[in-house]
Amino acid sequence: MKTLIELYDERPLDNVLATEMFRPEETVYICPPGVAEDRELHKTLERYYKLRGCRVRLSFVPVSLLDAVQTEKELRKVLDTHEDCTIDISGGTDAALFAAGAVAGEHVPVITYSRGRNAFFEIKNAPFARNLPCSVRLDARSCLMMAGGELLPGREDNRDLKNRIAQIDRLFSVYREYRRGWNDQIAYIQRISRADDQDLDAEGPRKGKANNREVTMDENLLRALAAQGLIQDLSIGEKSLSFRFPDDTVRFWLRDMGSVLELQVYRACLEAGCFDDCILSAVVNWRGTDQMAQAVTNEIDVMCVRGVMPLFISCKTCEIKTEALNELAILRDRFGGKGSRAAIVTSAGATRSRRVMLKRAAELNIEVIEWEDIELEKLVEKLSRK
Repeated sequence: MKTLIELYDERPLDNVLATEMFRPEETVYICPPGVAEDRELHKTLERYYKLRGCRVRLSFVPVSLLDAVQTEKELRKVLDTHEDCTIDISGGTDAALFAAGAVAGEHVPVITYSRGRNAFFEIKNAPFARNLPCSVRLDARSCLMMAGGELLPGREDNRDLKNRIAQIDRLFSVYREYRRGWNDQIAYIQRISRADDQDLDAEGPRKGKANNREVTMDENLLRALAAQGLIQDLSIGEKSLSFRFPDDTVRFWLRDMGSVLELQVYRACLEAGCFDDCILSAVVNWRGTDQMAQAVTNEIDVMCVRGVMPLFISCKTCEIKTEALNELAILRDRFGGKGSRAAIVTSAGATRSRRVMLKRAAELNIEVIEWEDIELEKLVEKLSRK
């Protein structure tokens, strides 16, 4: 085909997937006037296709997709002025689909995409798309960009993390044993170490305030960390203690309460082997630019992509609150759309509010993974489900 006609949809994937798959010379979007006039959206789509190595001209035809008569007229104009056209009806309104059926006639190819089967199908005159498996595989940046966002640098260097799997396993083995007091202990490590990531030394009294309470540093926890090579030069006196972080990465892990759980989830996603991309600390700028001065951001603890479908994961070492569920659902719906998954992982013990939280998560179609399923093998099984 030379020309692909897209019926614009609120679900970003439906607007780009056929262009990626069939690589036409031009894609014409039949879209609402607001979309046709949105220059920033046009630039975002152009950047997306450039990122994906897809050389295509983009055109935008304004029309109300709720008006079947006007949509049919605009479709006929495009068919009359463009060569070798195919209409993709994966997106669009019922009225737009009706209009596409009216203009298709006996010669215009019409195709669609099935999420359930991850394949394209011939609706009419399109044997080239008959039961055609979708070969497109996305990464996290592409998923965010197609929806108007941009992936910004997060808190972790994901390239380095893949070389630290053994360290991550050792850290989680310590966390497994000392989970119940972990947050207080990490708060105290924050207190006796400097925020400057160039300083790897930590020293202070054995008792002090952290998390608004009196905390005694657990020397057994420190010895366990030392035995796993996660701290060095440990010295425990009668009233004070000191140690040294091996490097700034481990220093960050042991000064951040949630890192250990996020790392375990990231580790499980890599172990699963079914994801095309996996990012720890995926920071998304809703405004679709890499300029921090213009950034409106959210952080996704772990984001994975399987084929063309993303998985958004939030990690909590405390009980899950409704606000966290709502935020995760908004991120999934905005940057993933229909067919994408969202999961929230908690290592906190169950409380009286857990039943209410589980009900709300089910209403939002968010999977909840609790402590008993966080061991690597079980976690891999949970995350690998389609």
